[in-house]
Amino acid sequence: MTFPGRRSAALFVSDLHIDAAHPSIARRFLEFLARDARDATALYVLGDLFESWVGDDDPDDAQRSVIAALRDLTGHGVPCFVMHGNRDFLIGGRFAAASGATLLADPVLLTLYGERALVMHGDALCTGDRAYQRLRATVRDTGWQRRFLALPVAARRALADAARAGSQAHNAALAPAIADVDADSVAAVLRAADVGTLIHGHTHRPGIHRFDVDGIARTRIVLGDWYDTGTALRWDAGGFELVRLG
Repeated sequence: MTFPGRRSAALFVSDLHIDAAHPSIARRFLEFLARDARDATALYVLGDLFESWVGDDDPDDAQRSVIAALRDLTGHGVPCFVMHGNRDFLIGGRFAAASGATLLADPVLLTLYGERALVMHGDALCTGDRAYQRLRATVRDTGWQRRFLALPVAARRALADAARAGSQAHNAALAPAIADVDADSVAAVLRAADVGTLIHGHTHRPGIHRFDVDGIARTRIVLGDWYDTGTALRWDAGGFELVRLG
């Protein structure tokens, strides 16, 4: 699970979906944090670090172990940046203080070894799924979040479980093309940001896609999930590679 003989690099991961029901994912990520990420120039988590997050006041045991490991990593001097995903968009300041991580805006422009890249979770690009986009707009509203977080923890958990079941049923009924990112939306964000590279997760379809927008070569890098194995993007002075972690 290590990268022997490799130079220090910025590392990107996404879609771990950690919770107590999937202990193997937490173990895999804890090993990654203790070994591979230890020599990173920075670690970026592009959303859905957790399967669900109903508030900073209610992490489960697996989530607590990850928070402690992130604190150890940041204490070791490795900057860690965490972006909201569609599962854990309620991560807040208490999580950041406990982990030592910095919350990252979605989208955000980064400069990596002299090259600018647009970084997103990716769910905002799935514009073919109009029902999901309406839901996304609702739950990202600060008023809705304030009212939800005012509920008792047990009520929040019950609502999150119901929402997760509804999401699974909704996604199962979607055509694959609708569940994936929309090509026009990808072109639009690249054009607006005036960059050649986009990095995102969310779709669980890891790969590197090369294409043209307005006659300019572009690259879309998609991170994978961690259900069966981990996926990480390494980016150093020599370039980037998408690595599957055994």
